[in-house]
Order: sequence, then C-alpha cells, then structure tokens
Amino acid sequence: MARKPSIPKAEFAKRWEALQKLMVRDDIDIVIAHGHEADPANVRYLSDYWPLFETGGVAIAKTGDPILLIGPETLTFAQTRSPIKNIMQLLEYRESAEPDYPGMPLATFEDVIKAVAGRKKVAKIGIAGMSIVPSTIYEAIRKAARGIKAKVVRADDLLSEMRTVKSKNELACMKEAFRISEEATEVVLGEMKPGMTEQEVVGIAQGAMYARGAEYEGHPTYVLSGKASTHAIGRPSPKVLKPGEMIQLNIGALYNGYSSSVGRPVCFGKMPAKMRELVEVGLEAHYKTMDFMKAGVPAAEVVIKFEEFIASKGYTDYLLYGPCHAIGLMEVERPWMETSSEYPLEENMTFQVDTFLYTKSFGLRWEDGVRVTKSGVEMMSDKFLEIIEL
Repeated sequence: MARKPSIPKAEFAKRWEALQKLMVRDDIDIVIAHGHEADPANVRYLSDYWPLFETGGVAIAKTGDPILLIGPETLTFAQTRSPIKNIMQLLEYRESAEPDYPGMPLATFEDVIKAVAGRKKVAKIGIAGMSIVPSTIYEAIRKAARGIKAKVVRADDLLSEMRTVKSKNELACMKEAFRISEEATEVVLGEMKPGMTEQEVVGIAQGAMYARGAEYEGHPTYVLSGKASTHAIGRPSPKVLKPGEMIQLNIGALYNGYSSSVGRPVCFGKMPAKMRELVEVGLEAHYKTMDFMKAGVPAAEVVIKFEEFIASKGYTDYLLYGPCHAIGLMEVERPWMETSSEYPLEENMTFQVDTFLYTKSFGLRWEDGVRVTKSGVEMMSDKFLEIIEL
C-alpha cells in the first residue's frame, strides 16, 4: 500500500524557525497564534493540534522552542497529536460553558511569557488570528503585557506570509483531499435521487468522504436546491429535491488538516433554457479564470479580466464576488483575489477557482482547486466539468 501524504515533524520545526526569522525582521518578541474548532489553521500549522470544545494557541519567542497552549481538559489529547512537547494549560482556553476547575493548577499568560521568553526583555507581543480571538483571551494577554510594559500588536501577516506558498508535503495532502472529494462527488451523483432531502444527500457525501480517508469535512457540505441555490453561503435543510430545479453541490474533504472543495451545478432532468445558459456562461468563465492565471501575474489583473468577460456576456448583475480565494488549512483563507489585490501570483500558491453566479430564483457554483505554476495552473480537481443533468 502506498504511503499516505503527511506533514513530517521536521517540517513543523522548519516552520518555527521561519516564523522566528520573520519575528526578528518585524521586531516582535513573542507571537501567540490563536485557533478554535472552526478556524484552527494557525495553531494547526504550527503544532498539528486541532482544538475541540476548547480553544488553543501556540506561543513562540524569537529563539527557543514553542509552547502549545490548551484548556484544562485536553492535555492527553494534545500530547498524542502535537510535535510540540512543552504544553501549558490555561483557564482562558476553557470551553464556553466556563467551568471553574476548582483545585486544578493552571497557568496564566504571565507564566507563558516567562516560560517562552526566559530572561529576555519583551517589548512587543504579536497575536496571530486577531479576528477570532475572544475578549477573555485578548484581555488576559493585554494584562500580562501591561505588567512588563510590552505592546500588543497584530501578527496575522506573519503567518499568512508563511502559509501562502505551499510546500511539497502540503501540496500532496491537498491533492489527496481533492481525490477524496472527487470520488465522493461521483458517489453522490450516482446515488442522489428526486424525493431525497438535501440533508440525506449530505449524508451520502459524508459517508463517501470518510470511507475514502477524510478526517472531516473541509467545510459544511453544500446541497442547496431551488431558491436555496442562490445562497453564496448556506446550510442544507430538510427540503426535498425536485426535477427541473438547480442543485448547488459542493463537496469538500479535509485530509491531514488540508481542505478541498469540488462545486458543481446539478439538475434532475433537462435544465430550463435560461438555467442552462447561465450554467454554460459560468463554466466558460471558470475556464477563463484559469487561463488568466500564472506566476508573476498581478492578482487584480485576473479579477479585472474575469469581470470583463462576465460583462461581455451581459451577466454583471449576476455576480457577487471575484473568481478566486486561497485554500489550504482552511477552505477559504488569505489571500482573496479581488480588484483591490496588490500581490502577484507565485508558483505553488493554491486557490479555489470559485465561479458563483445567481439570479432571483436560482444560483450556480463551479468550484475547483488549482496550484499556480510558472506557465499557468495545475488543476487539483477536474472531473465532471460538464453540464450535469441526471
């Protein structure tokens, strides 16, 4: 049996060293990365730890080993998951029911700073994941910082910079995730029938993903039909699937921390003429976006050309957002690709080409993962890129 892709322990050590170099460059003495169950990316990137119920963090100074920060209940779990050996339990990382844990010895952020920095002076503490840090943790970090007259700053850009271009091992994990998603999509297309509910079809997709090696869903599975197919973000319901209506199908497996998603518009029976026309325009735009992409191209240029193509077809009013967002440890992560984007594409950046168009009565999404190359893109999913009428 072929060895499954993974992120070796040595790669985590390289990540710590790379982050420390960026901290020296930006003059940040300590970085505290934050994550929770829904968005564990920064913490998992540095520690392979994925919190549940509780939250989690990683503290690291300019030199020395990092410390994994967890809540009171997950020590044995964290010890089995993470290459970080030094683990500290804090009350602030407890679950949202806020137990007191009387008599249990727990660390404080003052303890964390002393442990990670030693006797070195700490003038600046950076938080990575600021947009998802709860006030309880933020205020506890600020309190500890005030005690040593240190400043608290955002450090999101440091982790984003590191995560943008994927390593060989990361790409292998992502390709495995997309393989699982494509196979699950094939199972769903073969088994879904009119009369099933959206949620029943989600069950088929989940079963197929787990049976093929997924550790979880990369995102909540989309089976959104009829008017619900207009949702750019939505959840499946008990609604019954009917012939002749649009079904927005988005299936994404999570493998070894890395996300994927395969999006296809589907209809039972022949699509109505207007629906088919928009689906065809969407598919053509989907391919055009990939034609516009290669290393060195400004991200904004891809978006501008995509929007010009949509306008040439007369469908500007059917467009909600630009054609791409990055993918990796999250199904949607930095950087987005928008007309305001100021970065060039680089080799081994990974994006979801996400072509979403909608009317008042239905919407459609073509979605596939790609790796940027010197000459264009390598598709990580490319099956069922055709009009799907079951």
